[in-house]
Amino acid sequence: MAETFLTPVIHKLLGLVVKEAKSLKGVHGDLRSLKDELEIIQPLLKDAEARLEKCDIGDALKAWVKQVREEASRIEEVIDEYFYHVEQHRKHQSGSIMGPLYKAGHFIKTLKPRQEIACEIKSIKRSLSEIKGRAQGYGLRPLEEGPSGKATNVEAHDPRLRSLFIEKDELVGIESTTKELVRRLAEGPSIRLVISLVGEGGIGKTTLAKNVYDNDVVKHCFRSANAWITVSRPYNLQNLLKNMKRQLYKAGDDDILGDSDTIEELINYLRKYLRAKRYVIVFDDVWQENFWEDIKLALPNNDQGSRIIITTRNAEVANFCKETPHDVIQKMEPWSPMLAWELFCKRAFRFEFEGICPVELRKLSFKIVSKCQGLPLVVVAIASLLATKEKVVFQWHKVLNDLNSKVEMNSQFITRIHKILSLSYYDLPYSLRYCFLYFGVFPENYPIYDEMLYRLWIVEGFVKARRGKTAEEVAEEYLKELVQRNLVTRDLWRPVGIGQGTGFQVHDLMRDVILLKADDVCFSQIWDEKSSNSRGKGRRLTIYGGTENVLKNVESSGVRSVFFFDINDQLTQFSVASLFKKFKLLEVLDFGNLPIDTLPKELGNLFHLKYLSLNSTNIKMLPKSISRLQNLESVDIRDTLIRELPNEINKLKKLRHLLAYSYNYEASDSIDFVRGVTIQEGFGDLLDLQTLTFLEANDLGRMKELEKLRKLRWLGISKVTTETGRALSASFSKMDQLERLVITSIDENEVLDIELHNSSSPHFLRELILTGLLEKLPRWISELQNLRGLSLKFSKLIDEPINYLKGLPNLETLQLLNHAYEGEQLQFEEGSFQKLQTLFLFGLVRLRVVKIDRGALPLLEQLNIVGCLLLEVPSIQHLTNMKGALFNGIHLL
Repeated sequence: MAETFLTPVIHKLLGLVVKEAKSLKGVHGDLRSLKDELEIIQPLLKDAEARLEKCDIGDALKAWVKQVREEASRIEEVIDEYFYHVEQHRKHQSGSIMGPLYKAGHFIKTLKPRQEIACEIKSIKRSLSEIKGRAQGYGLRPLEEGPSGKATNVEAHDPRLRSLFIEKDELVGIESTTKELVRRLAEGPSIRLVISLVGEGGIGKTTLAKNVYDNDVVKHCFRSANAWITVSRPYNLQNLLKNMKRQLYKAGDDDILGDSDTIEELINYLRKYLRAKRYVIVFDDVWQENFWEDIKLALPNNDQGSRIIITTRNAEVANFCKETPHDVIQKMEPWSPMLAWELFCKRAFRFEFEGICPVELRKLSFKIVSKCQGLPLVVVAIASLLATKEKVVFQWHKVLNDLNSKVEMNSQFITRIHKILSLSYYDLPYSLRYCFLYFGVFPENYPIYDEMLYRLWIVEGFVKARRGKTAEEVAEEYLKELVQRNLVTRDLWRPVGIGQGTGFQVHDLMRDVILLKADDVCFSQIWDEKSSNSRGKGRRLTIYGGTENVLKNVESSGVRSVFFFDINDQLTQFSVASLFKKFKLLEVLDFGNLPIDTLPKELGNLFHLKYLSLNSTNIKMLPKSISRLQNLESVDIRDTLIRELPNEINKLKKLRHLLAYSYNYEASDSIDFVRGVTIQEGFGDLLDLQTLTFLEANDLGRMKELEKLRKLRWLGISKVTTETGRALSASFSKMDQLERLVITSIDENEVLDIELHNSSSPHFLRELILTGLLEKLPRWISELQNLRGLSLKFSKLIDEPINYLKGLPNLETLQLLNHAYEGEQLQFEEGSFQKLQTLFLFGLVRLRVVKIDRGALPLLEQLNIVGCLLLEVPSIQHLTNMKGALFNGIHLL
């Protein structure tokens, strides 16, 4: 059955039925009946949501969906409240002298919550029955039965229509790209060629494709057969083939024009018709990956120089269409400020001032254009709006203020932009929608790192392990798909620290869409202390400014996750304890950067808590009551004052991620830059642990205990001595899932002995960071076939490390830092480092020469050389893929 927001509720309800069958004998039948009601409503809800996506839904139907959502939240709250009270009762009984005499089933039957849950279930059943009955009145039917009521095709007015009809004098910034694409269509090999234009919504794919398609050279070359097909979603293959047939038909071809409408006969007709022709066909707005497999059957590879253009927002669609080395994937990037400015002026001042911005409006216009972030759709929309306004400072200020405040302007362009960008959201599979909406939990321009997202998505229940893959691996696939769909982009300007991974961001306007959708589906709510205003409703609460009025004004019902940003009031133990009491069903608690130095013992009452972040707080110790948080999966105590973990941490058997290190900024150029924590004996019993960083190597026993942690994917160890290094290497060689390893020695003169003797290397390792003296580079490093990133620091190697590393097949990033190499020359030979993209040489004080042979480093994009004062400027003329090169403060590109 297709997923809706009811899916996790049904699973949760089923879990209660199975887990508490004996305890809930009186209401067991009602629970099953409740689950059955939800399963009946689910396909009706799918029909309603499909109509909502097509804008084919009235206010009454919206209210119906809202009612279903409220009842779903109510069910989850009943279940969570029940388990919370059960745990509180068990805790109370365990402290009683009579506790051991009571069997679990006996005392749960006497609980007051048992009667309360029975009443709530009956009430919910009545509500669901009424909701189900009203569905028929709204014309809803299970989606599998086909559409009901009004037609649910695309909107009568496609918001992208204007992209097809832009005057030539309004085209800006695509001249060179147009010429190159025209050349590729008119010239080149005689085989069939596929050109895919890929980019986010509003980037100008359709405009560019139409400009090329209408070019006189193209019309002449393909005059015998050409067609423009708008695909969109979902597509009907039979209708597409009919459309192609109509467009390609020319007078005089009646002998091959058939009357049949079946898919097979349409394909046969098109293949026969195109077999001896040089054709060009544009497929605009392709969403689904299987489209090419369907449509290519009708497009013969006839060796006539035929061409196909595809526009898509999804990079994976383009990859599916690329079948030969000649096929082209053209990634369309946001426009430069200069091009955006030119387009803005042409549009905003097209009726006056000869397309030139008046002096008094230039400063405001620059600010407005910067808000568009290089998205031509937005530039055109805002400039078109301003073209209708009086050209005075007041009007320009008003538009800029509206953009800054994110209010919904009473104008068509905001609606049009949101419609176009929303198409990408509705194309997401249901499993990815909540992951995408999660970007709205964080403030604009907040550093959002992949590792943090993975942990949050998992504890929120958006991501599950499947098909032999861990939940973390599935989460990585989800984020990759969001990037491929051009909904999320890498934040190239965000500095990457140990453990943070790669930064990501969403376009400001896409974030606006996220917030609107989050409101629609009751995903999250925002409390802004400055305005004493709450926006939205949902399980996730984001608090800005202060906490004083939150306890008074924000309903606790349904809140499972709380995030704090820019908090300016000092939290006391009492206020934090009050927070715990109000939001007692919390699963996610992020205290990151909060002005707090102590955690009250009431933390242990948050039975459901799965994620706890104290990142960058002044907390000095964890309370012993943390041992009661038996559902805790992720603990983040980075950059706190905690130096030693209590023994109670070893009792958290579900713990998967323990991030515990801090930066010593006063020693940023020393080996003591990163400091870890000590942990008590017995941590080897945390068998589900996947992340442990940084652990101080204070004795051999702890290093040997690491052998038990066979699921570790990321391990960080600090203060390693020669002796503990040998024990450590014996442990990590047995970790067959290890992907990231960070080892730091106790001081710059202590030798890191991490050679593997008669042991296999951790073959899944993707990132290796070694800080400390190495007598020679360990042999096993050259065997790491999956290694993507390597960083060496204070290694003081005499032999040139390049000779040992040049054959690593997947190495993308190499950093040699702070005396990592003591030699005078580095030579990159022909054929070496075939996938290296980033090379960073820092503080190699004896280095004099860097030689780069022709054919070496073919994919290198970034070369940074800093603090190598004896080094001559290296020759980089053979590096054809370079995007940036920095040499001791001088830009070489």
